[in-house]
Amino acid sequence: MNQRISAISPSLSLAITGKAKALAAAGENVCSFAAGEPDFDTPEFVKQAAAEALASGQTKYTPAAGLPALRKAISEKLKRDNALTYAPEQIIVSNGAKHSLFNVFMALLREGDEVVIPGPYWLSYPEMVLIAGGKAVHVPTQEANGFKITPEELEAVITPRSTAIVLNSPSNPTGMVYSADELRAVAEVAVKHDLTIISDEIYEKILYDGNTHTSVGSLSKEIFERTITVNGFSKANSMTGWRLGYVAAPEFIIKPMAALQSHSTSGPNTFAQHGALAALSPEADAATAEMVNAFTERRDYLLARIADINGISCVKPGGAFYALPNIGRLGLPAMEFSSRLLEEEKVAVIPGEAFGAPQNIRMSYACSMDNIKEGLDRIERFAGKL
Repeated sequence: MNQRISAISPSLSLAITGKAKALAAAGENVCSFAAGEPDFDTPEFVKQAAAEALASGQTKYTPAAGLPALRKAISEKLKRDNALTYAPEQIIVSNGAKHSLFNVFMALLREGDEVVIPGPYWLSYPEMVLIAGGKAVHVPTQEANGFKITPEELEAVITPRSTAIVLNSPSNPTGMVYSADELRAVAEVAVKHDLTIISDEIYEKILYDGNTHTSVGSLSKEIFERTITVNGFSKANSMTGWRLGYVAAPEFIIKPMAALQSHSTSGPNTFAQHGALAALSPEADAATAEMVNAFTERRDYLLARIADINGISCVKPGGAFYALPNIGRLGLPAMEFSSRLLEEEKVAVIPGEAFGAPQNIRMSYACSMDNIKEGLDRIERFAGKL
């Protein structure tokens, strides 16, 4: 077996989500906070655009980098929403933002290159770096600082092999959101040390409490020139199963990524890309706002309930749809806590070990309020036993 592939771990979030679904299929009443996808349907006008494309025969290959019309529309979106000027030729559409990130690491990294990953982190970043031959350098951040890496923390881990830093704002799994000033301070260290900035912005439109999203590449010409911007349609447009993401970057990065994609997956699903064109319309923002309103209500309820459970605390998330409660005072590592919670109370959460946070659990509130209320009743009961 390929040693790199043998060394990676399966996605724990997908594994637990699958186990929870299996229990539910067997007749168990499961409350799941595991899945990282909105419980809303894809907007009807997006589905209709894809259906019309399918009906009109749009079923053949597109260019490996995606439909020219979609790359142009993404270029316009990035300029309009993110103050980023990318030509269509600097954009590649892939099979989900996860695939986009995989292509980035494969194209960028040489054997032994180090990638700084602030933790808690999305669990797939380190595995992707490993597959690409790189080394993930984890930098634990502090709850007291809202789980945000500081310039000093970045400086402390840079070595001659440091190649890139991954920034994810809003964040999975913490829900934290960097301000423009915080991003600028970290990005200036990256510029100083000639690091590429990989900016994962998949949750950019899911924000609360007046928070605003800043694309790090918009902060200066120097920062822009060394930034790779990753985004997609899964979260803000509730299109997780459509598998469409994209990367915007300098052409010298995009070209090898396109070559790699041409030999792996070819272009993304053709009629799904026509749906994505509709998802970039102004009409889509209204659908996203409706989701965010619901997520705000759910988040506030979840935080209030957690605050009343002895032994559990939680940093308030400013975006995305995750909370990362600290269960350290209950005396169990997150893996054991999560396993027993699923077994004894039929509640699915993701243990923080997967994110580099062994004292925390990740809870997604992209689920119904009924699920949240019942699930928290069970968590409170379980915590009381401990």
